[in-house]
Amino acid sequence: MGNQRIRLLIKGKVQGVFFRQAMKVIAKKSNATGWVRNLSSGRVEAVVEGDDAAVSAIVEWCHAGPANARVEDLEIINENYKGEFSKFEVLYQ
Repeated sequence: MGNQRIRLLIKGKVQGVFFRQAMKVIAKKSNATGWVRNLSSGRVEAVVEGDDAAVSAIVEWCHAGPANARVEDLEIINENYKGEFSKFEVLYQ
């Protein structure tokens, strides 16, 4: 099992539904690190690092998100693993 890093762009009803906070909980349970933030376009962006199982757990969860979310599109961009995060956090602009 290796480590990986992905960037996620989530489109739909994903702001104002506790998406970021719920993702932080899932990331902690999965031992994933990185960050999540809202974009002015209405999408949510996240960078996630971890082992294959941790990253897969986040991706799987993102297909639906929390109870009040409606995910219309999930874009997954593979990036080079950097190991630069010590935890998973919600970024606020």
